[in-house]
Amino acid sequence: MAGAILLTGATGYVGGRLLPLLQQSGRHVRCLTRRPEALSDWAGPTTSIVKGDVLDQASLGEAFAGVDTAYYLVHSLGEQTDFEKQDRIAAENFAKSAAAAGVQRIVYLGGLGNPDHKLSKHLRSRQETGDVLRMHHPHVIEFRASIVIGSGSLSFEMIRALVERLPTMVCPKWVSVKAQPIAIEDLLAYLVAALDLPIQHSQVYEIGGPDQLSYGELMREYAKQRGLRRWLVPIPFLTPYLSSLWLGLVTPLYARVGRKLVESLRNPTLLSNNLASRTFDVVPRTVPEAIQRALVHEDHEFAETRWSDALSAGGELPQWGGARFGSRLVDSRTLEVPIPAEQAFAPIRRIGGKQGWYYANWLWSLRGFLDLLVGGIGVRRGRRNPEQLRTGDVLDFWRVEAYEPAHLVRLSAEMKLPGRAWLEFEVTPSPAGSQIRQTAIFDPVGLTGLAYWYSVYPLHQFVFAGMLRNIARAATQRDETND
Repeated sequence: MAGAILLTGATGYVGGRLLPLLQQSGRHVRCLTRRPEALSDWAGPTTSIVKGDVLDQASLGEAFAGVDTAYYLVHSLGEQTDFEKQDRIAAENFAKSAAAAGVQRIVYLGGLGNPDHKLSKHLRSRQETGDVLRMHHPHVIEFRASIVIGSGSLSFEMIRALVERLPTMVCPKWVSVKAQPIAIEDLLAYLVAALDLPIQHSQVYEIGGPDQLSYGELMREYAKQRGLRRWLVPIPFLTPYLSSLWLGLVTPLYARVGRKLVESLRNPTLLSNNLASRTFDVVPRTVPEAIQRALVHEDHEFAETRWSDALSAGGELPQWGGARFGSRLVDSRTLEVPIPAEQAFAPIRRIGGKQGWYYANWLWSLRGFLDLLVGGIGVRRGRRNPEQLRTGDVLDFWRVEAYEPAHLVRLSAEMKLPGRAWLEFEVTPSPAGSQIRQTAIFDPVGLTGLAYWYSVYPLHQFVFAGMLRNIARAATQRDETND
């Protein structure tokens, strides 16, 4: 019977997506982390969480017991100290402990780059980590990848932020350096396939998609799929330090992480052989397909988000303008009502049409009139039935995208907007009765979309607060009337 799988980096981008795939293998998965509480939701019959730190070899013994495959997805890029030294120590501790415990193989994800060239510190450290692992363990499968395209990846989020926020971009030399991106789904397919790969010695596999292109070409492709027009103006003298400060202003990246990333972009990251394609049954996607998949996957992830977990417990967002999730802007708020969930949901089920929107109906009518003026549908459509809803129903200038009786309704906007918008209501049982959560979501397109959101946000504060308050009042009053 196959032994357990040890996974490091489960709280990170790649590890977090790899974990559920490993769980599907039917084998026991053990996650090694410095913060077990961050993975507590994953603990179960086939998954355990063990506390340990790869920089402290004494803490690793328990983690390797009964393990035959160990995934090493750790790096120190975000650290302020000497990350190269920390990476060497961590890899040595991990490999020695794995060898001592009889682990059959280590699977490691590193970075593409020709070692004969003068690599950046980041790429040099990623490849040196693989060397250290092989030095202390006989069976290491190392994958070397370039840009990873997927919602939430560091490179993809940098591209997204630049394209969404800057109609014209001043581009340093690194924007024209060639890379061979890989979709996150394809990267994960390689990592999972390594579980059952026959192995007699260590091997390095270079992995990437079929397209060789630059960051600039990636930005143009992203802009094309988002319906944006962008101009890239090349200049020869923007240094990694200045680029990192620039990225810190316009993207979510920390300046120190941005600098290390930009420094690595001076190196082409292209495949030098086809060993991976001859060894694994994985056919990587093209860049346009990978970006399209990233946007579709983001829609799915966002729809599955639990607002009660993702936002503050009090329901109020801590900053003006709402919170940002990927490309989306979110305004979410809650109220507790001392009644069952089914009764709390009743006024939500009746929203729109002749019932109206429970607060400032004249403003909703004005919004519909303005929509008509620009060629939209206005609010003249009403609703199919005053009491019943179902997925696909028209609701004024919204359409019901998701409906779960007594629990959830999600409306997708069909008015003219510089982006996409949703309005969601969710009712969940609580110790006091029920919690009503109301969430407005906007996916802006370019600066026009951002300007629209922030210009109407003060009005949102007024309208959405009143709407939630009156929904709660209507639900409570109806309960009292029934009594």
